Amino acid sequence: MRLSVVVPCYNEQDCLPRLRAALLHVLTPLTDEFEVILVDDGSVDGTLDQLRALARADSRFRYLSLSRNFGKEAAMLAGLAHAAGDMVALLDADLQHPPELLGDMVALLDKGYDQVVARRTRTGDSRTRSAASRLYYRMMNRLVDVELTDGVGDFRLLSRRAVDSLLSLQERNRFSKGLFSWIGFDTAVVDYENVARTDGTTKWSLRSLVNYGIDGIVAFNHQPLRLAVYLGALCTAAAFGYALWLVVSALMHGTTAPGYVTLMCGIIGFGGMQLLLVGILGEYLGRIYHETKRRPHFLLKESSHAPEAPCADD
Repeated sequence: MRLSVVVPCYNEQDCLPRLRAALLHVLTPLTDEFEVILVDDGSVDGTLDQLRALARADSRFRYLSLSRNFGKEAAMLAGLAHAAGDMVALLDADLQHPPELLGDMVALLDKGYDQVVARRTRTGDSRTRSAASRLYYRMMNRLVDVELTDGVGDFRLLSRRAVDSLLSLQERNRFSKGLFSWIGFDTAVVDYENVARTDGTTKWSLRSLVNYGIDGIVAFNHQPLRLAVYLGALCTAAAFGYALWLVVSALMHGTTAPGYVTLMCGIIGFGGMQLLLVGILGEYLGRIYHETKRRPHFLLKESSHAPEAPCADD
């Protein structure tokens, strides 16, 4: 058994010493054959220097350095593409994904599963955040073509067959939560309680979370476009109904000057609706545009096993 652990890193210099100690504590008794692939996603602090030092001190710790910040999706893809293990784990560098779960996850994968997913419970979350999360996933599962589960993220263990299946998907606009679900295969779930970050700061702002949510909605379905058709039909029917009401009112009570409030509400309402529909079309058109350019997902600046050979992976 050879186990690969892929860890995307972006400005994680404060977390790396504890991450190394935690991984060695878990992986050393678990298997004699393991590698840790740390992917530097264009960090601007001392992360890359620490990764170089880790690789020099222990050959089981490898690193990849991307030419700039391509985002977590690209960093995970880079790690998966360079992982040589029969099973590959994905986890975050901030230790909010407890490495201690890897033993149970490996045991489940040995039973014939191709994916073992770690699901975070909502213990300790505020009611507002829990309610917002449940509402988001309920809405997502009504729209998207795959099943997404609340609390399930990138922390998981994959068989070689599952990894190869993911690497065969060459779309540029990647939404890993959906891709993990789309490839299918037998999946087991391990629950764990929320772990607070102890070092560094989160890289997820409210804006990035909203953008990530939009990516999830449009990446796996065309329901928003279908919704635009229904909304347009509803507005047309409402307009005809309102026109009919005006005609009947004029025949029964005579003509009257149209109200200013009604006119302005109609203009603002329909104008906003048109902008919304144009925005939906733009989201899909933009993704088609990026797909047709066929740019690589990431560019590799440096790696521990071939530092002299920068490469692009598509």
